[in-house]
Amino acid sequence: MSDDLDDLNDLKSAMRAATPSPDPARKAADLALAQKNFAQMQMRRQGSADTARQTSDVPKTGLFRGVANMFASLSTRGGLVATTAIVALGLVVVSPQVFNIPQDGLRDLIPLRSEKETAGSKPDADDAVVALGRRQDHAQGQLQEEAPLAEPALELTAPVAGAIAPNASSGYAAPSPVPQVSADHAAGALRQRLTKPGPAPKIAAQPGQMPEIGRPLPEADTEAFPEAEANPVKITTEEPVSTFSIDVDTASYAVVRSSLTAGNLPPKAAVRVEEMVNYFPYDYPAPEAGGAPFRPTVTVSPTPWNADTQLLHIAVQGQMPAQEDRPPLNLVFLIDTSGSMNHPDKLPLLRQSLKLMLSRLTAQDQVAIVAYAGSAGQVLEPTEATDRRAIMGALNKLDAGGSTAGQAGLQQAYAVAEAMTAEGEVTRVILATDGDFNVGLSDPDALKDYIADKRDSGTYLSVLGFGRGNLDDATMQALAQNGNGQAAYIDTLSEAQKVLVDQFTGALFPIADDVKIQVEFNPGRIAEYRLIGYETRALRREDFNNDRIDAGEIGAGHSVTALYEITPVGSPARLSDPLRYQAAAEGDPDGELGYLKLRYKAPGADTSQLIETPIAETGAVSTDMRFAMAIAGFGQLLTKSSYLGDWGWDQAIALASETKGDDPFGYRAEAVQLMRLAQSLSAQ
Repeated sequence: MSDDLDDLNDLKSAMRAATPSPDPARKAADLALAQKNFAQMQMRRQGSADTARQTSDVPKTGLFRGVANMFASLSTRGGLVATTAIVALGLVVVSPQVFNIPQDGLRDLIPLRSEKETAGSKPDADDAVVALGRRQDHAQGQLQEEAPLAEPALELTAPVAGAIAPNASSGYAAPSPVPQVSADHAAGALRQRLTKPGPAPKIAAQPGQMPEIGRPLPEADTEAFPEAEANPVKITTEEPVSTFSIDVDTASYAVVRSSLTAGNLPPKAAVRVEEMVNYFPYDYPAPEAGGAPFRPTVTVSPTPWNADTQLLHIAVQGQMPAQEDRPPLNLVFLIDTSGSMNHPDKLPLLRQSLKLMLSRLTAQDQVAIVAYAGSAGQVLEPTEATDRRAIMGALNKLDAGGSTAGQAGLQQAYAVAEAMTAEGEVTRVILATDGDFNVGLSDPDALKDYIADKRDSGTYLSVLGFGRGNLDDATMQALAQNGNGQAAYIDTLSEAQKVLVDQFTGALFPIADDVKIQVEFNPGRIAEYRLIGYETRALRREDFNNDRIDAGEIGAGHSVTALYEITPVGSPARLSDPLRYQAAAEGDPDGELGYLKLRYKAPGADTSQLIETPIAETGAVSTDMRFAMAIAGFGQLLTKSSYLGDWGWDQAIALASETKGDDPFGYRAEAVQLMRLAQSLSAQ
C-alpha cells in the first residue's frame, strides 16, 4: 500500500513539474483575441459594423457566459476532465503542429456541417467546433483560408446560438443552432478523433481504376442537358432515308460515370448513347494511304436484345498522320474563373488537366491564356509551348470569383487566336468551364449563332466541362457542335489523361470537317429501322447535299460508330402493319439492304466530297463491334428504353465482360464495373 502511495505521489510530482506555469500576458492576449473574433463574427452576421459589439467589452451572454457557467457547475474531478478536454481541443484547433496532426487529420477532427448533412446524419456534439472562412483545395492538398479572421481562424462556438457553418456551395450557410456539448463528451470525442487518421484527399483515380465511390454530387438544381426524345422506329416505305451528323464527343459517358460513382443514376437527358459508344477506342480497318482521310466499314449482325431484328454497324476510322508531319498548333486556353468554379473538382482540377497536355506540345506550338469572370482578360500572351514555367505560372495564378462574362471571354479568345494564326497552322480555342454563362450571351441559341459566325475564320472551338451542380451540358454541346470541335467532360485526372494526352491528336488535329452520314434503306428488304442515339445530331434529308449546313469533325486517328436496329421484311418483330397498297414495294430478297453515303470537307475547304457504298449482308462480327453493342445496350438500359424487351443488366454485363478484348488502359473493365453499379442502383 505504501509503495502504491509513493508511486502515486511520484506521478503527481511529475505531472506538476511537466505543467507549465501560467502566463498572464499570454492569457490576456488570447482572451482579447477571442473577443475580437467574436465581435467580427457578430458583425458579419448582423451585416453592419455600427451595431457590432466592441471587442473591449466582455459579453455577458453567449460564448463566454456559457463557458463561465459550465465551469461554475462542475465538481473538482469533473472540472479537471472538462478543463483538460477543452484545453487540448483548443490546442489542436489553434495549433495543430503541437500534436503533429496533418491538415487532413484536422479536417477530419473538425467536420464541416454540410458534410455530415450530406451523408444523411444529424449534427452531433462534434459539430461544436466549426471552421470559419476555410476551404479545402483538393488539387493542391492544402487548407486555404478564404476570409480569415484574426489568427487563430477557428473558434469554439458550441454555446453560440445561430453560429455560421460553412456550406459547400456558398461557403457559409444561414444561421443555425449548434447543440451544447458536455465536457465528458468533448473529452471522449477528442480521444477518439485524435487516434483516427484523416483520409487523404483524392481528385482522380489512376488510369484504369474506378473513381472514388460514395462522394455525393452537389444539388443539381441548375444542371441543364439537351432535351431530345429517343429516335422512334421508322417505317421504310414512308421514310426510307436517315441523315445525321457524326459525333465524336465523349462528355455523356463521363457524366454518367460521375453520377454512378456518386451513388446516383444519371438524369435521363444526360445519357446520349452515341457518346457512350464513341467513348472507347476501336480497332477498325484504317484508310488506304493516299485515299480519303477515313474509311467506312459496314457490318450486319444479330441484335443481342432481339433475335428477330438485326444491327447495322457503321464504323468510320480516320487516318493517323505521323507525329512529325503534324502542323504547328496554336492553343488559346479560355478559362472560366467565375465564382461557380470555386470547387475542388472545377478550377483546381482544370489547372492540373491543362498542365498534362503540355507534355505533348513542342517548340513549334504556341499557348495563350484568356480568363473570364466579371470581366475578361489575357493572362498569358502567345508563348512558346516549351516555356512550361511561364505557362504553369500563369495557370497557378488563376483564382475563382465574380460572375460569368462568357461573351467577353469568347470575343477576346477569338481575337487572340486570329492574331496567332498563320498559313498551314491549326488554331483552336479550348474553353474550360462548368458551362454556367450568366453574363452576355447566356442564351444557347445566341451563343450558337455567334460561334457559327466565328468558325468561318478557321479557328476551332473545343469545350471541356468540369464539376457538377450547375453543369450546363446543353450550352457546352451547342458551343462544341457549332465550333467544329469536341465536347468532353473531365471528372477525374485520369479522364484528363485520356482526353488531352492519350487522344491528343484526335482531339486537336482535324482531318475532315462537316462529316455527314446518310443511309437509304431498301423497303424490299427492310420493313423498319431505328437509329440508336444521335438525337441531337439529326439532319434533314436535304441538308446532306447542302455544304452550308454544319456537321461534326473527325480528328486524326479518331473512330466513329453508328448503330441502326433494322427489322427485315416478314420478321415477327415488326411493330407496324404493312399498308394495303405498299405491299408491292416489299419482298425483294436478292436486293441490297440499303445504300450508305458520307460527305466531308477537307479542313478549310468550302466544297464537300462524297463517299458511297452499298450495304449488303456480311459475315464476321469483331469483338470491337460486339463491345459497342454492349455499350449501346448499357445506355438504353439507363434510359429505360422500351425496345430491349426482357434483355437486362445481366445480359449487358455478360456481353461486355466477354468482349473486353485488348484493354490496355482498363476503359472497358471500368465500363463493366459501372454496369454492375448501375444494376445495383436500379434495384433500389
